[in-house]
Amino acid sequence: MISDKIFVTGAAGFVGFHFISRLLADGHRVLGIDNLNDYYPVSLKLDRLSQLKKHSKFEFIQMDLNDSDLKTKLTEFSPKYVVNLAAQAGVRYSLKNPLAYVNSNIAGFVNLLEAVRGLELEHFIYASSSSVYGNNTKVPFSTSDTTDQPASLYAATKKSNELIVHAYAHLYKIPCTGLRFFTVYGSWGRPDMAYFNFTEKIKRGEVIDLYNFGKMKRDFTHISDIVEAIVRLLDKAPPTNFGVISPQLYNIGASSPVELVEFVKTLEDLLGIQAKTQFLPMQPGDVPATFADVSALESRVGYSPKVTLRVGLAEFVRWHNDYYSKK
Repeated sequence: MISDKIFVTGAAGFVGFHFISRLLADGHRVLGIDNLNDYYPVSLKLDRLSQLKKHSKFEFIQMDLNDSDLKTKLTEFSPKYVVNLAAQAGVRYSLKNPLAYVNSNIAGFVNLLEAVRGLELEHFIYASSSSVYGNNTKVPFSTSDTTDQPASLYAATKKSNELIVHAYAHLYKIPCTGLRFFTVYGSWGRPDMAYFNFTEKIKRGEVIDLYNFGKMKRDFTHISDIVEAIVRLLDKAPPTNFGVISPQLYNIGASSPVELVEFVKTLEDLLGIQAKTQFLPMQPGDVPATFADVSALESRVGYSPKVTLRVGLAEFVRWHNDYYSKK
């Protein structure tokens, strides 16, 4: 049985919200932090938080990873598990505002590691990204593949996290695990993500842009599969061998890439509306395909993605219809 107290960053974010919801349902006490930035509408983040605050075992503090009192709050709470899901997200936005990524994903990440290194942690888990694979052409992507050719600054910051964690695990004996998420989708999702954006534009009768002429492939992974994997990994910290801790890395994906054209057809069917589309060439920072090799995660915790794209998108469409009908 894992410790009752778990500290989670990015609490108002998409993955953070679903992960904390699961922890609370399982009876854990959670302290969550989030800076509530306006990268996408803060109202959605606040609505997620309002759901979490219905639970007596949830406490929230509005705080940035770079805040000087982060260590104090962590020490006071004294968790055995820290899960970092906070980050400046988005590949294309990193072309417009690179410093936001450096401040949050690198400086903030180091500040968090500095804050936890004095604690007696059972496990430090952090979100990385499938974007670290960059322009790799070998598929499926394996954690043993080279990841030194990022196609965006966002990807470079996530790769930096993995390197920084390796140093901290070695120097300070922190048991660490990084998770490379593959195109997460689902209810309460991020409006900047393609599935969310496409849904809204199709409903409004607006044109949606399909890059790489609709041939982009993404390994769409439902949020419930992501959460299940994280929960299973909580008490599976990397072992110590002769006093040395080697951090772990896992892919979390559906391992079933879908072409954008097929994805849009599924959305059209679920919405009952034909999409207006235009086909465009590749965008800077994008990669043509993602495809997760999840064999290591399957071996470690018995992970097997359960939610098909059609079932997951149907759930999202129902949520989207309900949520925005009340706005």
